[in-house]
Amino acid sequence: MPLNFTIGPGNEHDSRRLIGLVGGLERRPKELYDSAYDIESIREWLRSMNVDANIPVNPRNGGKPKPYKVKLYKRMRSAVERLYGWLKSFRRIIIRYERLAETYKAFITIACIIIHLRYGV
Repeated sequence: MPLNFTIGPGNEHDSRRLIGLVGGLERRPKELYDSAYDIESIREWLRSMNVDANIPVNPRNGGKPKPYKVKLYKRMRSAVERLYGWLKSFRRIIIRYERLAETYKAFITIACIIIHLRYGV
């Protein structure tokens, strides 16, 4: 499966890039797991794309709680946080010495290949 990710400025919220990223995928995900995307417009867009929003309500956004699968959410978030932890072992990625986004994306791809070979994820 191809590695799909996008790079944006450090001061930009992740939700600004979600629609472009998910919309450009060949195969749509079945579910999305991240409380950062607890925005009603994103939830509506995900519904229109037949993607389940397994997202808890972010306390900072307020609103009434929405049902989600707690165990599955915790397991998926744990996998994402482990990947971030493994990526942090590559100092060149964390500090971002590269000026060009293409070069930076290439280093992330190489790091993911190394992680896959090490851990078989």
